[in-house]
Amino acid sequence: MSKEFFEALDEIAEEKGITTEMVEEAISAALLSAYKRSYNTDQNVRVEMDRENESVKVYLRRDVVEEVENEDTEISIEDALEIDPDYEVGDFIDFEMDPADFGRIAAQSARQVTQQRFKEAERNKIYEDYSDKVGEVLTGKVQRIQRGTIYVNIGRAEGILKEKEQVPGEHFSANDRIKVYITDVQKTTKGPQVFLSRSHPGLVKKLFEMEVPEIEEGLVEIVSIAREAGSRSKIAVYTEDENIDPVGACVGSRGGRVQAVVDELFNEKIDIITWSEDPVELIKNVLSPAVVEQVIIGDEEKMATVVVPDHQLSLAIGKSGQNVRLAAKLCNWKIDIKSHTQFEEEYEIVEEYIEDEEMTDEAAAEEDTVTEELEEIEEVEETEAAKETEAAEATDDTEESDEE
Repeated sequence: MSKEFFEALDEIAEEKGITTEMVEEAISAALLSAYKRSYNTDQNVRVEMDRENESVKVYLRRDVVEEVENEDTEISIEDALEIDPDYEVGDFIDFEMDPADFGRIAAQSARQVTQQRFKEAERNKIYEDYSDKVGEVLTGKVQRIQRGTIYVNIGRAEGILKEKEQVPGEHFSANDRIKVYITDVQKTTKGPQVFLSRSHPGLVKKLFEMEVPEIEEGLVEIVSIAREAGSRSKIAVYTEDENIDPVGACVGSRGGRVQAVVDELFNEKIDIITWSEDPVELIKNVLSPAVVEQVIIGDEEKMATVVVPDHQLSLAIGKSGQNVRLAAKLCNWKIDIKSHTQFEEEYEIVEEYIEDEEMTDEAAAEEDTVTEELEEIEEVEETEAAKETEAAEATDDTEESDEE
């Protein structure tokens, strides 16, 4: 073998995006297949590729035996001793084979094996590369659209953007360049399939990482995202650095950073709020742009009642309940919104109920007191009556004694 042979292997590896080791394994498998095609076995054959000496050799291994039963895999001790007097029964001898002797059919088989191995290696490499990119954003070019599914060229693979992962209102044509979020990579009989999304909340997060250096550097953290793709998103940001305004960093000078994200999402509205560990403060923040008067944490787990000015009720709830729905999802709390008037009316009803209960309790207490006093009077009267009866009886006994 010449130097040009190994250089050709390197070119194949670069062209197909695989390692040279994968190419060499494919060549070795092809030579083994060719031998098997010629001799109907490959159990006693090995291929040795030596880049340093620029050689590729095929060796046939034969076991040294007393009596030969299979000439393809065995050699007699007598013939072995002629090669080297130190051989013994149980040893083996490697004979170098010439691949040129394998024949035309064997060569065709080797070519098929090589192509198949190259294809498998290429598919495995693509799968590994894109599996590492799950959760990332790539820029691709729309190749074609079939039955609502958009197929996107994302480099060495074709991405699949299903209809359910698309954003309502977005329309693309062939050759359009779009940013897509990789959600999954699967192995199939047709090769690796890369699944994409434009509606995933992760797309918003990654776009902000690309636009805001403080997020990419870890100075500002996106704690939570709630999204209704194509309409509105809310993101909660946080920083431990007192010198950094996390919301301001995401908005950018004159709103340039957030506007870049909005443009990529085709004018989807984005609310950026400050995350807080204090649930009252957090709930006030997430209901932005509405003004909150009061947050009452309920007895139930993560249940809060929010009071807003009457004129802010519709803003707090949002169109079709979108604002409060996204807010609840963002902070993971159940939120019940009431206007100031609604809350006061309910509060008055509760107060009246409590007062009625208290009055009822007082009346019952008074009735118990009167009953107790009556019972005490009856006891006294019964005692006095008993004493009078006893005195009368004693008087009668005295009079009877005098008469006798």
